[in-house]
Amino acid sequence: MTETMRPPVADRTERLGPRGRLRLVRWSDFSLVPVIVVLMVIGFIVSPAFLTANNLTGVLQSASELSLLVLGEALVLIAGRMDLSLESTIGVAPAIAMWLVLPTHGGRFNGLGLPTWTAIPFDLLVGLAIGAFNAFLILRLRVNGFIATLGMLTMLRGLQIGITGGKSISDVPESFRYLGRTDWIGLPAAVWLCLVLFAAGGVALAWFRHGRSLYAIGGNPEAARAAGVRVDRVTWIVLGVASLLAAFAGILYTGHYGSVAADQGNGWIFNVFAAAVIGGVSLKGGRGTVFGALTGVLTLQLVVNVMTLAGVPPEWDQFLNGAIIIVALIVSRFASGEKQD
Repeated sequence: MTETMRPPVADRTERLGPRGRLRLVRWSDFSLVPVIVVLMVIGFIVSPAFLTANNLTGVLQSASELSLLVLGEALVLIAGRMDLSLESTIGVAPAIAMWLVLPTHGGRFNGLGLPTWTAIPFDLLVGLAIGAFNAFLILRLRVNGFIATLGMLTMLRGLQIGITGGKSISDVPESFRYLGRTDWIGLPAAVWLCLVLFAAGGVALAWFRHGRSLYAIGGNPEAARAAGVRVDRVTWIVLGVASLLAAFAGILYTGHYGSVAADQGNGWIFNVFAAAVIGGVSLKGGRGTVFGALTGVLTLQLVVNVMTLAGVPPEWDQFLNGAIIIVALIVSRFASGEKQD
């Protein structure tokens, strides 16, 4: 690689550990920890119920569903792309899966009557198909990624409403309910699954060749290509993995609430991007860790929980969410000492 193709020395130093491996966690990823501590103190002041096991478990359960979308989006952003359609994938994947396995007649919704054990595989296959189609639009047809995935978001949302008829599907197979409602070792299974997936994502980014290549692609795709990185193949994979994670989040969310809502996931993409950005993931690509993204998710979920316990009228939720995101961004910016691109 020529000198002109190399990323700046400061940028390489930030991303590499003492032995040339990418760091699993950076010190700047802890910049939201003071915000989380302050939110927990405020929560306890607002209501003694905040620090109860039931309340904190509920926060973690809700965070687990959002966190999988954030994990997928973080991987895509690090690679220098963005995927808006994840918001719709969390709803349309389980909706299609339900339609395929519901009885052909006699219920509120008529489906194709396939075996109920196929619901989860079908859900995941739908997620993979969405990711593959996004990659086809972006990498083969060279369509603008933002516009392409925005179009997919709208199209998939319409498909979901069309399949459900604008109503919730409550005849959910037991396989969906199990992962969303079962506890393992005192915590919801969804929480453990998300921790495992985040750990796997962090390890892949830090120590596996394809994972490390995401930073190179996001920082300078042409230099990465010149260095031998198969840019298009890795981008195909990361877009597929992101949609697969969103589809899996749909399984956890559907199991948790026992139904597929007609508007499931609606509006989530704003929180997904907010959690990723305040967690240190750059919108320009090439920077961020999954641990930082996870702290962003916890921050947002604590905000929602504190507002709920404080009895804030729902009419003010959107305003306060935006205001607190901005405050968290400012605190994170000065705590880390880095610009947030």
